[in-house]
Amino acid sequence: MQAWRAVQSMSFSGKLGAGGNQRAALPVPVPGGRKLGQLALPARPAEEVQLPFAMELMRPRKMRMELEFAGQTAIQVYDGSSGWKLRPFLNRRVVEPYTAEELRIASTQADLDGPLVDYAAKGTRIELAGTEKVEDRDAYKLKLTMKSGQAIHVWIDAQTFLETQDRGAASAPGWCRPSRGSLLPRFRTVAGLQIPYLLETKVLSVGTTALGPQGPSVPMERAIINKVVVNPKLDEARFSKPQAEVASNAR
Repeated sequence: MQAWRAVQSMSFSGKLGAGGNQRAALPVPVPGGRKLGQLALPARPAEEVQLPFAMELMRPRKMRMELEFAGQTAIQVYDGSSGWKLRPFLNRRVVEPYTAEELRIASTQADLDGPLVDYAAKGTRIELAGTEKVEDRDAYKLKLTMKSGQAIHVWIDAQTFLETQDRGAASAPGWCRPSRGSLLPRFRTVAGLQIPYLLETKVLSVGTTALGPQGPSVPMERAIINKVVVNPKLDEARFSKPQAEVASNAR
């Protein structure tokens, strides 16, 4: 706790997996006698594309993320209350404000030290929701109800007491979808903190229900952290509304 409370800013850089071309094919109707049959096209495997990214965090609740793709840089910025995004790879070269849903997601994800540290002071209630296996290891399943009323689940490894998995919403420049993230056992010690250097995210199918996926499967997405800096000197201006002309020439 002492180490976390000494942290005012953090920066991360690495590679973000774009999933390659391994998504399941949609069934296609084909002639089948009296009625139409279903034919699934074969998968078209391809190596996962690794996109360079950089993320900066600063108290209280500020975040900036840059993602390079095809020689262009997408930017996502949250200043603690407002957010903006620039997505040139989608041919959107103007800075757009966050949607209401993106603001909701950002408000729960922007805490530099995560939802568990000082949870009571943040107005969060925690209850034990049981125990489950995560990657063949015992884990405690916690239900966190935020001050806003939103609930998420976090799994704590029963041996290391580190976060091994969470379930909430994935967020990247311009999109957010329900996801399940796995962290164990890829932690390293940085300035007295335990930091995961490999994050695996399973984005759930749009049609996922309590009974399971109701749509084509989506491959695991991986973020590989190459460098972590604790308390870097960051300019406050980096968490303001980005400029399109600056972003188009970034790096």
